[in-house]
Amino acid sequence: QPVNLLKLIYPYKLKKQRRSPNMHIILIVLVILVIVILMLRSRHIALLRAEYIRTYMFPVGLIEKLTVLHPELDVKDRQLVARALRQFFIAHLNSGRKFVSMPSQVVDELWHEFILYTRQYERFCQKAFGRFLHHTPAVALGKHRASNAGIRRAWWYACLEENINPRKATRLPLLFAIDAKLKIANGFHYLLDCKGINSGESRDGATVYCGGDISSTSIDGSLDGFGDTASDGSGDSGDSGGCGGGCGGGD
Repeated sequence: QPVNLLKLIYPYKLKKQRRSPNMHIILIVLVILVIVILMLRSRHIALLRAEYIRTYMFPVGLIEKLTVLHPELDVKDRQLVARALRQFFIAHLNSGRKFVSMPSQVVDELWHEFILYTRQYERFCQKAFGRFLHHTPAVALGKHRASNAGIRRAWWYACLEENINPRKATRLPLLFAIDAKLKIANGFHYLLDCKGINSGESRDGATVYCGGDISSTSIDGSLDGFGDTASDGSGDSGDSGGCGGGCGGGD
């Protein structure tokens, strides 16, 4: 009797042991499939948000607000500023919604005017980023390490948006070139070729900054924000929270 019971029980155990590895494989495959699906969904959301930013129609009368501050700018110039603002928003999105500094005075002015269209700006932020994007003033490379990291992120993703190698740029991306291009008084005028020029010095009534310093540790001893790892920018579409305390161009 005992022997017969063992013969009956043993095959059953053997069958269970044979099934276990298969079940483990199935579970692993299912987990991988879920991860892949979530990644694809997240990437899809990010692409939709980027397209929304690129094709967004700014509120009527917004771009014309620049004529009050800069009457010398014609329609083409003002449209160029709007394009640079889109580039800034794209940089924030593609950085994974990290802190991105605003490197242009004239683009910052348009951004500030946009925020005054409260409802439109809130709807834009929700669809573009999944949450509100707070404003901070434009800055240039300096002693503030967090701002420098934000400048480097702005450079990195603005370059990528224009198919420029951010490590070996052959030209300035629009976001960094526009103040000098439009001769904005008190703007941040970046140069790609900085031979004989010290970053932050005054030239022709404007402060000049060197684009090459962005990829150098000479400013603050670090390269924080330069090509750092980013998420896909999709985030949680239901998150309407802000950046907390003072964040501009990111959290």
